[in-house]
Amino acid sequence: MRYGKSKKILVTGGAGFLGSHLCERLVEQGHEVLCVDNFFTGTRRNIAHLMESKNFELLRHDVTHPLYVEADEIYNLACPASPVHYQFDPVQTTKTSVNGAINMLGLAKRLKAKVFQASTSEVYGDPEVHPQSESYWGRVNPIGFRSCYDEGKRCAETLFFDYRRQHNLEIKVVRIFNTYGPRMHPNDGRVVSNFVVQALRGQDITVYGEGLQTRAFCYVDDLIEGFIRLMATGAEITGPINIGNPGEFTIRELAETVIRLTGSRSKIVSRPLPPDDPKQRRPNIDLARQVLDWVPEVQLEEGLTKTIAYFDAFLSAEERRIDS
Repeated sequence: MRYGKSKKILVTGGAGFLGSHLCERLVEQGHEVLCVDNFFTGTRRNIAHLMESKNFELLRHDVTHPLYVEADEIYNLACPASPVHYQFDPVQTTKTSVNGAINMLGLAKRLKAKVFQASTSEVYGDPEVHPQSESYWGRVNPIGFRSCYDEGKRCAETLFFDYRRQHNLEIKVVRIFNTYGPRMHPNDGRVVSNFVVQALRGQDITVYGEGLQTRAFCYVDDLIEGFIRLMATGAEITGPINIGNPGEFTIRELAETVIRLTGSRSKIVSRPLPPDDPKQRRPNIDLARQVLDWVPEVQLEEGLTKTIAYFDAFLSAEERRIDS
């Protein structure tokens, strides 16, 4: 689907898992895309197929530093999003969320450009309300191990809405729930990539606690469609809007499904729960249905089948490279 005329669009974090899929969609729609990434978690492999396009440009840059470019629209996706990566350098994670938001908002203000913030369901913390709707303010530990990400994203949302109120900036804010699909980092510590890689390697699949905590998993193509639909709305629609799949599964159910789909002989083993791990997470997507006419289309088994195929090919290529 095509939304409006061709634009010059800046995507920060554009070489990452979500960013690369977004860049791909925007290029397919005929837009000029400037992909900005510092390659902390993003990889050139994710965007290699776009490098030959005349509508795609890559710039290595860290959003904690100001950026002076021209664009009609800005998608701010830059920030490590998995606990393994965002806890590696928690101070830098907070800087990426907060200083990155300030720099992208300042750029949007100068350019009078529409600007999009990729926020997260982590702003709800370990929720007391289920499912989580956008009106829920959350239950977040401000000094815990996950706080660099949770509070960094909460502060970024604050900045976006203050720029809206103070400078009349056109903003769009999405709260992303668990998303999976091809181009996930194999070592990012997220549950889908962990389980798939462990199953394909025949290793034990590790669940935390009894694996009874729940998550809702959205396939990446559905998520990107939600992004683009929100960006195409008028200035009166700001968000935050939940984008995720409301289908809810226990972590143990996910592990059992991955084992079945891979045909693996992996066993499920338990490990202690990490601090502040949410017990349940599921989006209320009534607002996305109403405002964007958006609902996810890819169900879990279909999406997992595509994701397993990607990781199977990726791991096989890695083994060939090591053996050669």
